[in-house]
Amino acid sequence: MNQSTNHFHRIACFSLIGLILLGIVWETWLAPYKPGHYLFVIKVIPLLFPLRGVFQKNIYTMQWASMFIMFYFMEGVVRAMGDAEYMSRWLAGLEIILSISFFISSIYFVRPYKKIAKAAKKEALAAEKALQKSNS
Repeated sequence: MNQSTNHFHRIACFSLIGLILLGIVWETWLAPYKPGHYLFVIKVIPLLFPLRGVFQKNIYTMQWASMFIMFYFMEGVVRAMGDAEYMSRWLAGLEIILSISFFISSIYFVRPYKKIAKAAKKEALAAEKALQKSNS
């Protein structure tokens, strides 16, 4: 579309990749929930589903991924408030920042496309009304 949408797209891509890498490193090396148990790394798997669509600038994927990412925001808030370990709290804060940056950048990326779609729908309705008037 224009330079600003490309900028927002890049931020969305980097923050999604950042969340994936953060989840892997967090749950395997830096501060696993239980030392030696790497099962919680599976929380990263759902982040892989929107990855292709986000890279391809798929509007529909960007829309549902922006809502989906809020689960990671919630996890970050819960773990920032509830984990006893300092490193885990710091990583939770980073998860909050990355999820918010994905959410905001994807919303702003989709915004111009939504305006175009609304205008086209409004124009189609006006054309339909004019056609109905002429047929009456």
